[in-house]
Amino acid sequence: MTERYFEDLKVGDRFKSQTYKVSEEQITSFAREFDPQPFHLDRAVGNQTMFSGLIASGWHTAAITMRLFVRTLNFAEGAIGLGVDELRWPTAVKADDELRVEVEIVDVRESRSKPTYGVVRLRYVTANQHDEIVQTMFASALVLRKKK
Repeated sequence: MTERYFEDLKVGDRFKSQTYKVSEEQITSFAREFDPQPFHLDRAVGNQTMFSGLIASGWHTAAITMRLFVRTLNFAEGAIGLGVDELRWPTAVKADDELRVEVEIVDVRESRSKPTYGVVRLRYVTANQHDEIVQTMFASALVLRKKK
Protein backbone atom coordinates (compact mmCIF):
# COMPACT_ATOMS: atom_id res chain seq x y z
CA MET A 1 0.00 0.00 0.00
CA THR A 2 1.29 3.46 -0.91
CA GLU A 3 2.25 5.76 1.93
CA ARG A 4 0.34 9.03 2.17
CA TYR A 5 1.83 12.45 2.83
CA PHE A 6 0.29 15.79 3.75
CA GLU A 7 0.25 16.88 0.09
CA ASP A 8 -1.83 13.82 -0.83
CA LEU A 9 -4.81 15.13 1.17
CA LYS A 10 -7.45 17.72 0.44
CA VAL A 11 -10.53 18.93 2.27
CA GLY A 12 -13.47 16.68 1.49
CA ASP A 13 -11.44 13.52 0.89
CA ARG A 14 -13.09 10.46 2.44
CA PHE A 15 -11.53 7.13 3.25
CA LYS A 16 -13.40 3.92 4.19
CA SER A 17 -11.76 1.11 6.10
CA GLN A 18 -12.15 -2.62 5.94
CA THR A 19 -14.21 -4.22 8.71
CA TYR A 20 -13.03 -5.54 12.06
CA LYS A 21 -15.01 -8.20 13.95
CA VAL A 22 -15.08 -7.81 17.73
CA SER A 23 -15.10 -10.98 19.84
CA GLU A 24 -16.36 -11.51 23.37
CA GLU A 25 -12.86 -12.54 24.43
CA GLN A 26 -11.42 -9.28 23.07
CA ILE A 27 -14.04 -7.27 24.96
CA THR A 28 -13.33 -8.94 28.30
CA SER A 29 -9.55 -9.00 27.78
CA PHE A 30 -9.43 -5.27 27.03
CA ALA A 31 -11.73 -4.55 29.98
CA ARG A 32 -9.64 -6.62 32.43
CA GLU A 33 -6.58 -4.60 31.44
CA PHE A 34 -7.97 -1.10 30.93
CA ASP A 35 -11.64 -0.63 31.95
CA PRO A 36 -12.62 -3.26 34.53
CA GLN A 37 -16.28 -2.37 34.93
CA PRO A 38 -18.70 -5.28 35.48
CA PHE A 39 -20.75 -4.77 32.29
CA HIS A 40 -17.50 -5.07 30.25
CA LEU A 41 -16.35 -8.19 32.09
CA ASP A 42 -19.39 -10.39 32.71
CA ARG A 43 -22.19 -11.21 30.29
CA ALA A 44 -24.61 -12.00 33.16
CA VAL A 45 -24.03 -8.57 34.69
CA GLY A 46 -24.36 -6.95 31.27
CA ASN A 47 -27.68 -8.72 30.74
CA GLN A 48 -29.05 -6.89 33.79
CA THR A 49 -28.09 -3.44 32.52
CA MET A 50 -29.73 -1.10 30.05
CA PHE A 51 -27.42 -2.68 27.42
CA SER A 52 -28.97 -6.16 27.77
CA GLY A 53 -25.61 -7.84 27.29
CA LEU A 54 -21.86 -7.60 27.47
CA ILE A 55 -20.56 -4.39 25.88
CA ALA A 56 -17.13 -3.17 24.85
CA SER A 57 -15.50 -0.26 26.62
CA GLY A 58 -15.70 2.98 24.67
CA TRP A 59 -11.91 3.09 24.93
CA HIS A 60 -11.78 -0.31 23.23
CA THR A 61 -13.97 1.09 20.45
CA ALA A 62 -11.57 4.04 20.16
CA ALA A 63 -8.59 1.68 19.92
CA ILE A 64 -10.28 -0.33 17.14
CA THR A 65 -11.08 2.92 15.34
CA MET A 66 -7.41 3.89 15.56
CA ARG A 67 -6.33 0.53 14.13
CA LEU A 68 -8.73 0.86 11.21
CA PHE A 69 -7.68 4.48 10.61
CA VAL A 70 -3.95 3.68 10.57
CA ARG A 71 -4.37 0.75 8.21
CA THR A 72 -6.62 2.70 5.87
CA LEU A 73 -4.69 5.96 5.51
CA ASN A 74 -1.15 4.55 5.91
CA PHE A 75 0.61 7.85 6.59
CA ALA A 76 4.35 7.98 5.99
CA GLU A 77 5.93 7.75 9.47
CA GLY A 78 2.44 7.70 11.02
CA ALA A 79 0.12 10.49 12.13
CA ILE A 80 1.12 12.26 15.33
CA GLY A 81 -2.00 12.95 17.37
CA LEU A 82 -2.51 16.50 18.56
CA GLY A 83 -5.88 16.05 20.22
CA VAL A 84 -9.41 14.71 19.99
CA ASP A 85 -12.65 16.68 20.28
CA GLU A 86 -16.29 15.72 20.60
CA LEU A 87 -15.66 12.01 21.21
CA ARG A 88 -19.04 10.26 21.39
CA TRP A 89 -20.24 6.66 21.76
CA PRO A 90 -23.93 6.76 20.74
CA THR A 91 -24.36 2.98 20.44
CA ALA A 92 -22.63 0.26 22.44
CA VAL A 93 -20.39 -2.28 20.73
CA LYS A 94 -21.22 -5.94 21.41
CA ALA A 95 -19.52 -9.25 20.65
CA ASP A 96 -19.65 -10.18 16.95
CA ASP A 97 -20.15 -6.58 15.82
CA GLU A 98 -18.24 -5.78 12.64
CA LEU A 99 -16.88 -2.27 12.80
CA ARG A 100 -15.67 0.02 10.04
CA VAL A 101 -14.58 3.64 10.05
CA GLU A 102 -15.03 6.43 7.56
CA VAL A 103 -12.59 9.32 7.87
CA GLU A 104 -13.17 12.70 6.25
CA ILE A 105 -10.51 15.38 5.86
CA VAL A 106 -12.12 18.58 7.17
CA ASP A 107 -9.10 20.92 7.19
CA VAL A 108 -5.46 20.97 6.11
CA ARG A 109 -2.79 23.57 6.81
CA GLU A 110 0.96 23.77 6.91
CA SER A 111 2.48 23.60 10.39
CA ARG A 112 3.97 26.93 11.45
CA SER A 113 6.23 25.39 14.11
CA LYS A 114 7.24 22.19 12.27
CA PRO A 115 7.78 22.99 8.59
CA THR A 116 8.34 19.36 7.59
CA TYR A 117 4.76 18.57 8.70
CA GLY A 118 1.23 19.62 7.93
CA VAL A 119 -1.74 19.70 10.30
CA VAL A 120 -4.77 17.68 9.27
CA ARG A 121 -8.20 17.89 10.91
CA LEU A 122 -10.18 14.65 10.60
CA ARG A 123 -13.76 13.58 11.26
CA TYR A 124 -14.21 9.92 12.17
CA VAL A 125 -17.46 7.96 12.06
CA THR A 126 -17.27 4.35 13.22
CA ALA A 127 -20.30 2.14 12.49
CA ASN A 128 -21.30 -1.49 12.92
CA GLN A 129 -22.72 -3.99 10.45
CA HIS A 130 -26.23 -2.54 10.95
CA ASP A 131 -25.01 0.96 9.99
CA GLU A 132 -25.50 2.05 13.59
CA ILE A 133 -22.95 4.69 14.58
CA VAL A 134 -20.88 3.46 17.53
CA GLN A 135 -18.36 6.30 17.72
CA THR A 136 -17.77 9.78 16.33
CA MET A 137 -14.95 12.23 16.91
CA PHE A 138 -12.83 14.97 15.44
CA ALA A 139 -9.06 14.82 15.71
CA SER A 140 -6.05 16.82 14.62
CA ALA A 141 -2.74 15.25 13.62
CA LEU A 142 0.66 16.14 12.29
CA VAL A 143 1.37 14.43 8.97
CA LEU A 144 4.75 14.33 7.26
CA ARG A 145 5.20 16.50 4.18
CA LYS A 146 7.02 15.24 1.09
CA LYS A 147 10.68 16.16 0.99
CA LYS A 148 11.38 18.82 -1.59
